[in-house]
Amino acid sequence: MRYFLKLAYNGSKFHGWQIQPNAESVQQKIEEALSILTRLPISIVGAGRTDTGVHAREMFAHFDIPYEINDKKRFLLSLNKLIGKDIAFYDLIKVHEDAHARFDATARTYKYFVSYDKTPFFYPFSYQSPVRLDIDKMNKAASVLLEIEDFTSFAKLHSDAKTNICNVTKALWTDNKDELPIFIKDGIVFTISADRFLRNMVRAVVGTLVDVGRDKINIVDFKNIIQKKDRCAAGISMPAEALFLWSVHYPYIQSDDF
Repeated sequence: MRYFLKLAYNGSKFHGWQIQPNAESVQQKIEEALSILTRLPISIVGAGRTDTGVHAREMFAHFDIPYEINDKKRFLLSLNKLIGKDIAFYDLIKVHEDAHARFDATARTYKYFVSYDKTPFFYPFSYQSPVRLDIDKMNKAASVLLEIEDFTSFAKLHSDAKTNICNVTKALWTDNKDELPIFIKDGIVFTISADRFLRNMVRAVVGTLVDVGRDKINIVDFKNIIQKKDRCAAGISMPAEALFLWSVHYPYIQSDDF
């Protein structure tokens, strides 16, 4: 039997999603909990690989088990007790045996939160900008992302990606209060959706757009950076704590995206 787990996590304490030596990852933590609960060696495949410190409001992962889980509510309750406070499981979905959490995802959405206020309570979940950013200029630059396919300028150097081609379907900054979390009184949020993302891509895109918003570069410079296909030409990689994997879309699962 193959099942999808729907989950969320606070990435602050983890060295990213993927298992790695000598560092705790989200994948490792979940596999350990599943193996204890089922008394079987369980491995999982996630919808993507978030970097160290990045959070997920909605993530999916699949795993195989040699029997049917009849009491879903009890299974999730037990798994949530085992996993600790930084990860939460919301649903367990039985899928067909070929369903794949990574390859079947048709779109992923990320959000990056920027706050203009200093707060001692929620700073791990937003970037505090020292200056106000020109949202109109950033949106003009962001619209360029909908017209291109090659995101080499925003890709992590020496990664194992076979291609840097991505199809971005949404890239928008907004100061709409309804789209900001309760802890941000004055700020903005960047939403970006695509069929796939490269390692470090969103944080590099945001860093370059922030340069536009601070008038360090203009839209012509932004287009030139893209054409150079050189990561060194783009802006800095923004801090991870303000980035959330917001939703993942599958043709056979209803998403919570909004």
